[in-house]
Amino acid sequence: MNHNHLRSIFATLVLICSLAANADIPSGYYSSINGKSEAALKTALYNLINPHSQVSSYSALPSYFQKTDVYPNSSRWWDMYSDIPLYAPSFSGLNREHSFPKSWWGGTTTIPVYVDLFHLYPSESKANMAKSNYPLGKVVDNGSQFNNSVCMVGRGQNSGGAAYVFEPANEYKGDFARTYFYVVTAYQNLNWKYTYMAQNGNYPTLQPWAIELLLQWHRQDPVSEKELLRNEAVYKIQNNRNPFIDHPDLAEYIWGNKKGEVFNDTNDPSTGSPTLTSPVQGMVLDFGEVALGNTATAQLFFKGEKLKGYFEFTIYGGNYTFFKSSASTLSAIAANSTNGAWVTVTYTPTEIGEHTARFLVQEGGLEGSIGIELRGECLERPSLSTLTANEASDVTKQGYTANWDIPGEPVDYYVITLKRYKGSNVTTETIEAENPAWPIDGFEEYDYDVYSVQSSRLGVLSTPSNEITVAQPAGIDAVHGDEPFAIESYPELLRVRCSGVHTNMNVYDITGRLIMNVAEVTDNYEFQLPAGIYMIRTDSHFTPVKVIVR
Repeated sequence: MNHNHLRSIFATLVLICSLAANADIPSGYYSSINGKSEAALKTALYNLINPHSQVSSYSALPSYFQKTDVYPNSSRWWDMYSDIPLYAPSFSGLNREHSFPKSWWGGTTTIPVYVDLFHLYPSESKANMAKSNYPLGKVVDNGSQFNNSVCMVGRGQNSGGAAYVFEPANEYKGDFARTYFYVVTAYQNLNWKYTYMAQNGNYPTLQPWAIELLLQWHRQDPVSEKELLRNEAVYKIQNNRNPFIDHPDLAEYIWGNKKGEVFNDTNDPSTGSPTLTSPVQGMVLDFGEVALGNTATAQLFFKGEKLKGYFEFTIYGGNYTFFKSSASTLSAIAANSTNGAWVTVTYTPTEIGEHTARFLVQEGGLEGSIGIELRGECLERPSLSTLTANEASDVTKQGYTANWDIPGEPVDYYVITLKRYKGSNVTTETIEAENPAWPIDGFEEYDYDVYSVQSSRLGVLSTPSNEITVAQPAGIDAVHGDEPFAIESYPELLRVRCSGVHTNMNVYDITGRLIMNVAEVTDNYEFQLPAGIYMIRTDSHFTPVKVIVR
């Protein structure tokens, strides 16, 4: 069964639900943006949807996807990247895809955008790898490098300077456009490392060509039932909404044909009563799978208007002893404030199994109470083998693919530790990767990289692998001509780069003393020398090559 047929069935099933979904917008939720236009409107939305509650962890994302990205009345994953039938709860064959590439903000994993469900989707792994960090765009005729009938990657009509673009199916182009509108609004304060589509600054935060493309897709593919129900599901997890799904015309007021006009939501009157917009009734705080002996942490965000007195919190029922709150009360003043207030909830299981409890919120001037389900599963602590890292492939001046062997046991994801060298400076990054062949970009800023990899399962990391050094492909990459010869220097080894076979490689120290002779060397021959300065030459490359070993 293909996507179009399933989507048609879905539209029939939820035709009435779509009206109910719009009715679920809390009264007064959008009142703070009324009377504003263009940049002021965009910033008012930024303040409205930030901050928000965050999912408990990157590894727990598949648990949340089961609430946001599974077809109704089915266990099939709703994958906007592929038509391959894959079924929950298994996440095999899928990746946690940042539709707005994480490399664009530098890949930092400690900020909310990294685990924001409004731009995270399940994606079939091959399509995800093909997409890489390319911008959205229209693939030109006969320019496709990847095409699985649902998405394409290839040369684009406009790419913002990227090598290729990613083009989703027509039925999802509006979904991606509204996703991007959300990200550049919710995170307009970020400093973008790559500016293919985004530009730095609070407004407009999109490149002119990107605005034109996204508005076109937004208009051609209106908000679907899928988006309406997903918006509600994410709201019950993060306690914020995608305004461009609730009010599609906001995109026109900020970037489109209503720029300069003042926005007013006439369908969203504020009642003047105490209102708690976050958290919401029916919310599930899912800690996912946790290893025995570990603790999982999640944050609940409290925000409202005209709240009074204090909130009182109670955790009860089921396995309540495994869940703890950082506070038993919260001042309504804190929840009423512009920045809202955070409450930390932890899950520390002491036995194997599935565990649940209820988090009850009372008082604060509210009528009745709000109940939040707490859920987690404890599994045996895994034993992870040490991975073997392999040589990088597809090396260019801009990037390469880091490779490693697939372990014999199941893992959640991999952690790449990347040391990047520029002169005497070393920068260390960590990257959470889905597949044992992961693209690394930004290489042009460094002399060489050294990477190792670990597997992660239930928050447990394996022992680091061996290290792989990746050198910049200097002018000797496609060596030819008069027997070129060069030496690449790394912290613990030297590597020969040459064409053909070189005989009698002689190594001299600064006094002219011969300290090493190798009868025959070829490209990528590796050797070691003590710290010092050396001159190296061969029979066919008699001009000495100077090498400094630190």
